[in-house]
Parts: sequence; C-alpha cells; structure tokens
Amino acid sequence: MAETSTMNQRPASSLSLLEEMERTYKDLPMEAIVKQDILRQGIHFFPEAFQVKDPYKSKDYFIFSFDHIPLADLKDGADTKAPEEIKISGGHFGLLKTVISTRNNPNSPYKMKLRDGKPTLFLEETEIGTAEYPPIPSWYRHKTKSGKLPGEVAPVIEWGYLLYLTVFRNCQYFGKDEECAYCDINHNYRQQKGAGRPYTGVKDVDDILEVLSWVDAEDQIAKVYTITGGSVLTNLKKKSEVDFYLQYPEAIEARFPKRWMGKLVAQAFEKEDCQKFKDAGIQIYHPNYEVWDKDLFEKICPGKASWIGYENWIRRVVDSAEVFGPENVIPNFVGGVELSEPWGFKTVKEAITSTKQGLDFFMSKGIVPRFTAWCPEPYTTLGQQAGPPLVYFCELLRAWKETFESYGLPTPPGYGEPGPGKAVFSVSAFMDVIGYSGRN
Repeated sequence: MAETSTMNQRPASSLSLLEEMERTYKDLPMEAIVKQDILRQGIHFFPEAFQVKDPYKSKDYFIFSFDHIPLADLKDGADTKAPEEIKISGGHFGLLKTVISTRNNPNSPYKMKLRDGKPTLFLEETEIGTAEYPPIPSWYRHKTKSGKLPGEVAPVIEWGYLLYLTVFRNCQYFGKDEECAYCDINHNYRQQKGAGRPYTGVKDVDDILEVLSWVDAEDQIAKVYTITGGSVLTNLKKKSEVDFYLQYPEAIEARFPKRWMGKLVAQAFEKEDCQKFKDAGIQIYHPNYEVWDKDLFEKICPGKASWIGYENWIRRVVDSAEVFGPENVIPNFVGGVELSEPWGFKTVKEAITSTKQGLDFFMSKGIVPRFTAWCPEPYTTLGQQAGPPLVYFCELLRAWKETFESYGLPTPPGYGEPGPGKAVFSVSAFMDVIGYSGRN
C-alpha cells in the first residue's frame, strides 16, 4: 500500500499528487482516480462558469446536500446555479468523458471557470478537462395539477439515467443519538425550507404518477427509478414503514408495468417484507450497511444499531438475496467514513483491511456492495472535517475491483454501462473501474 497516513496528514490535491497516483495505480483508470479526488474535494464554481450558452439542469438537492458548506453560505449563484453533475473530458490526462456529482466547496482546489466560452475545470493552473452540464429533460417544462415542478417530485440524475424518488425527505432517526453521523437528510430538508424553496416532505403518489406519465411519453433515456427516503420507526401517514414505501412501487408498476427497472433503498427488512416489494415489482434492493466494522457501525449509525442491530442488519442483507437473487442485492457503504474522526481508524491500511473484509463477505455470496464517497457535510454529527486522502480511495477502488474480479461477478444491474468513458453513476467511481485492464 502506498501510504498509511492519517486524515490529519492528508496531502492536498495537486497535479503532482494525481501524477503520483497515475504511476502507482496503473490498474485503475485515471478517470476513476480524478473522479474520486473531485468528489472528496468538491468544486469551486466561479460565477462565469454559470454563463453558458445552453440551458442545463441545476442541483435538485434530491436527498442530501452533498455540499461542503451550508446552503446559506454559498455565494455567486452556486446555491441555485450549480449543475447537478458535470461530465469532464480531455485535459492534462486525456480523460474519457467522466460523470461526477457536484459538491459545492468554495475552498476546493478544483476551480470551474470559463475558457473560450466553455466551462473548464482547473487544478491549480492545469486544465483537468472541458466540462459539460446535464441537459434539462423536455418533461421538466411541465407542472403538476398540484402546482409542483418535476424536479421537486421525480428529479433525474446520472445524466438522465435514474429517476430519484425520495418519497420521505426526513428520517425518524433524529438527533445525534439516532441519526447516522454522516447523514444530512434532516438538515438538508431544513436548509431547503429555510431558503424558501418548495421541498415536499412526503410525496404524493398521484404527483409521482403524473410526472412519470410525462417521462413515459417523452423520455427514452431514463431506465431506472429509485424509491427511497428516511427511516420510519413508528408510522407515517398512518402506515407502517413497509406499507408506506410499498404503496409507491405498487402504484407505479400498476400504471407503468415494467416501464423502468425499480430499485428500493431502505432499511434491511426481513424476508417476508422483502417478498412484498419483490411482488410489487421492485427488482433491485439496497439495504445499505454503511460501514463494515461492528464498533464503527454502532457509533456512526446509532439508530440502526439500536433499533435493528448490526448482526440483524447483516443477516437481513444476506437473507434478502434469497428473495431478489444475490446479484440484485446491492448494499451501499459510505466510502471513507471508517476514517472519520473521532471514532474511525487511524490509518488507511487499517480502514481498507476492515472494508475489504466486508467486501469479501458479501461478494463471496454473490452480493456486490457499491459505495458512495463520503462528503463531510457541515450540519452532520461528524461535521466539517478533512475527508480521507486520495490514496484511500485508490486503495478502496483497487480492493473493490480485485474482490469483484476474483469472484467473477456480473456487472451490478441498474447502473448503466460500466467502464471509463461510459459509467454514469456519479457519486463514486466503482462503475468506472469495471472491465479496465490497466495501462503500461
């Protein structure tokens, strides 16, 4: 392993660091390395970067803020004009087109400026790539009968591939004694409402069906929908957690049978409840385990540890494979949170060793975890702290790729095409590394 530094010793992003990673990790595409570095550092958009010729889709803040500073502190239009994602190509490393989620950070060394009328990403004085911003779908022009805009009801991400239905924009794990320490779903809701934006807490089934009718009629890019939201511990709208979330796929599949692949991101349910979602038409299940180490799970996910428990959570993930099929169970973990202070591991080596144990445990059973790159959002329990060094993400991608290949597993369904220049999953580079054979 190239380095075992703690986060407090994290080297800042620089061209020399990227070039060092390029030499060290020849088994990883540069698209993935650069992507992870941008995700960990965020982007500083200069005001000129928003003055582009064609309209583009700005951030819908579809579930979390994914910003390094509070919404109210974002200046120069970044709070309303930052694109949902960027797609960069070319530049110093000759990158293939790479889709990356936007995380606003005015202190980032990555600067988005305008060059020759085109948004261009720079690191120091070096051009990292010319950027594209996501187009606005034609169906975004409509408004529901209840007066809501499509981006409020069924926003699209991953460059148009995924319809993201956060049907409950709060979580009943509340306060630092229950909330997952990295999660800002409740805080983001308060920020959006505080800014005077329309931000519905519980989405109406009829609103969703109305928006999906426009997607059905006008769109050929979206292939998947995700149903998700915060945990329900007692009831919501007089429904249990299972019944509350179940109503959405039942309505969607009744109206648009098999039009899109249905995913569910929710708590780890028992098999009989998983079967209800499978029967309703859900094909992919994401019972996210967040962090592999048991002690860290209990500290970082205190509500999940208290209400369900680590052993039960892992057992339910494994059991759910009997319902959906192992290749259709894709639990997420938060890449980097196992290095967070004050509870996390002190070295990259320790963190990777632990996380790789989890990868091996699941992949040996045909279950393929995926990860999102941790963003230290300001209002969370973990707060604003230095994220992991880039070497951690390179080691994580290597461990993920090696374990995935060692078990000969299929590409996770519901994520589009894999590989550099093709992947659209924007909050980590796990899809970018699939099938990459290395460079000399």
